[in-house]
Amino acid sequence: MKIDNSPTTAHIFNNRSFYLKRDDQLHPQFSGNKARKFMALLDNDYPGITTLVGYGSPQANSLYSMAALAKLKGWKLAFYVDHIPAWLINNPIGNYQAALSLGATIVDLSQCADRNNRHPVDYIEQTLANNSDVLFVPEGGRSPIAEYGVAQLANEIISWVAQQQIPNVTVALPSGTGTTALYLHKHLKSANINVVTCACVGGEEYLLSQFSELGETDVPTVLTAEKKHHFGKLYQRDFDTWLALKAQTNIEFDLLYDPLMWQCLSTWLPQNINTTLLYIHQGGLLGNQSMLPRYQRKYASL
Repeated sequence: MKIDNSPTTAHIFNNRSFYLKRDDQLHPQFSGNKARKFMALLDNDYPGITTLVGYGSPQANSLYSMAALAKLKGWKLAFYVDHIPAWLINNPIGNYQAALSLGATIVDLSQCADRNNRHPVDYIEQTLANNSDVLFVPEGGRSPIAEYGVAQLANEIISWVAQQQIPNVTVALPSGTGTTALYLHKHLKSANINVVTCACVGGEEYLLSQFSELGETDVPTVLTAEKKHHFGKLYQRDFDTWLALKAQTNIEFDLLYDPLMWQCLSTWLPQNINTTLLYIHQGGLLGNQSMLPRYQRKYASL
């Protein structure tokens, strides 16, 4: 199975034209940012592997993507989380519900008698160390294995830019671990295509440390938000930005990452008026199923 060449569409937001790389449309189940990061696992052979193992939040985009990947490969998925809230168990929704429907096993470490306060990575590595049929993927896909799929994305962008004969292209996308932005920068630099991103998790210093852990010293441009932004916290400005994006483009964006990136771009774009913006839609829309009700409860008048 080959999953590539997502469409690129033209839009206007706040009177500024931009292009949108629709990685949310790669595949009905295996799409977006995580599909690119895990593409090597889909395309390559792993003899003897029967189980994919990961960890993170019970509503992580990576949970659903890994569940879809495991199904495509004929593997089982065991996904470890610190805790599953009772309300989510009783009312499955979003990535959690979708992963369960694909056959994922979600392990609640708070219910494991042998955890002994170990970090999920330590627990997994020490518990499954002797299992040769297990393939472990770090949280969020922050791993050199992600470069394969992100390089493919970069090649698609280079081909599109050449076909369209568009000058001064800047690729923009928000970052969690920053893996996608880092490898895009690495593979687009030779084509004189810039990459800008912003830190959605932990701030700029955290993002730069994530880049460093992947062994790269040449990094993309990191835009800084006007105000401190706490990951997962509800902000009316984020909700307003998300609503405006949907109204003006008729496309649903991710509620957790995209609003902050567009706010950073609103300051950056006027200073770079000759740039052609290509924004990467990284999917993650299942997460909106749990985020949107939170916003609607907090800002009921909206």
